[in-house]
Amino acid sequence: FLYNRMGYWSDWSIPILVTTAAGFTYITVLLILALCHIAVGQQMNLHWLHKIGLMTTLITTVVTMSSIAQLWDDEWEMVFISLQATAPFLHIGALAAVTALSWLIAGQFARMEKATSQMLMFSAYLAVVVALYLVPLTISSPCIMEKKALGPKPALIGHRGAPMLAPENTLMSFQKAVEQKMYGVQADVVLSYDGVPFLMHDKTLRRTTNVDEVFPERAYEHSSMFNWTDLEKLNAGEWFLKNDPFWTAGSLSRSDYLEAANQSVCKLADMLEVIKDNTSLILNFQDLPPAHPYYSTYINITLETILASGIRQQAVMWLPDAERQLVRQIAPGFQQTSGLKLDAERMREKGIVKLNLRYTKVTNEDVRDYAMVNLSVNLYTVNEPWLYSILWCAGVQSVTSDSSHILRKVPFPIWLMPPDEYHLIWITSDLISFIVIVGVFIFQKWRLGSIRTYNPEQIMLSAAVRRSSRDVKIMKEKLIFSEINNGVETTDELSLCSENGF
Repeated sequence: FLYNRMGYWSDWSIPILVTTAAGFTYITVLLILALCHIAVGQQMNLHWLHKIGLMTTLITTVVTMSSIAQLWDDEWEMVFISLQATAPFLHIGALAAVTALSWLIAGQFARMEKATSQMLMFSAYLAVVVALYLVPLTISSPCIMEKKALGPKPALIGHRGAPMLAPENTLMSFQKAVEQKMYGVQADVVLSYDGVPFLMHDKTLRRTTNVDEVFPERAYEHSSMFNWTDLEKLNAGEWFLKNDPFWTAGSLSRSDYLEAANQSVCKLADMLEVIKDNTSLILNFQDLPPAHPYYSTYINITLETILASGIRQQAVMWLPDAERQLVRQIAPGFQQTSGLKLDAERMREKGIVKLNLRYTKVTNEDVRDYAMVNLSVNLYTVNEPWLYSILWCAGVQSVTSDSSHILRKVPFPIWLMPPDEYHLIWITSDLISFIVIVGVFIFQKWRLGSIRTYNPEQIMLSAAVRRSSRDVKIMKEKLIFSEINNGVETTDELSLCSENGF
């Protein structure tokens, strides 16, 4: 997205994550310091630099979240998916934090003289605690299940080959996918101006080739407007080593590094020759410009190339919706696959047996409903073991991944918890928290209940009583004069106060 608008490649996730971590750490430190001040009864005076820092962090957060909401609205679904993986553990952590906070709350409660203030504070705290106790009622994770109900491990489909180990959509990338014994691969097909099907994801050649150097005046042209003789002149591997999109180029062996540097644009026929005996295939197509000479016949040409390769028809998952009836007549063995979420009846009418969707577009219920009518679901692009684990628990049949070589080593979901075990942990945690909170309130009431009045200077003095400093002496003097104003008027009483260490 950013490359197409800014013209150069940069992994913007890194500065975003670093900035977020810095802001979160800064706010957390200030919060901890504030709680420490409250714990010892000190006044909190925030420095103007921290006020600026807090406002800057707030404004940055609001602007960033608004931008994400505008540009990548569907990414918010990730919040709910990630909670499926983390909610049970976040609940325990939040419970521990609120329970620990009871020491400060109980202390403030015991010091308050007004019953109204006490009730307001206690009611607010109680509402938060009770809400946390009941939160598990709203937690729904597919990994809270019996182990015997766990389905088979989702099959892995290499996204444009093995793009972490070699440049995407190159012959080397698909060779690596075959070496990793992937169930299938996914490829993006375009037709050249002279009718040769080749592999390219982007509309232009700028990101994954050196077209800026070889044909600078044509860099922004649609990739399909190049003849194959021109495409053969381009290097399709140097960008991978230079930009290192997955931070994996440095881990390549010397021979792989040299091979990646010399990759060229890949023909569909060459890729099919590599995978035809071992791997299934999902094909995606780019729409051609209306001015393209094969605009109306590119489906036929691509079909001829696939059938001529000798690959089993059952191994091909045909994704394009255009000319689907024609494809079913010419290649009846293809697995008709839809990139749109449809109901089961509509898919039966179209002869569709498989869905290929983004993982945010499908719920656990959808997966179960499709499985009941023998429709399999493939989800993309799944790169993280935790996400792979959630989809495994949900019963997804296959996933498309950039990191297939990593996910294939995941032997079992990261966590799997039977419902009875989860309920036991939930109830036990709530009981322990409740007992601790009640005990803390009773203890703090007993310890501080007799204190009717106090001022911040007294508590600051008691907190620093073991230190000998000019500030402590000044505080002693202020306290002495404060006591004089409260009625201590005789010299004998003042002398007695001094001798007793006040």
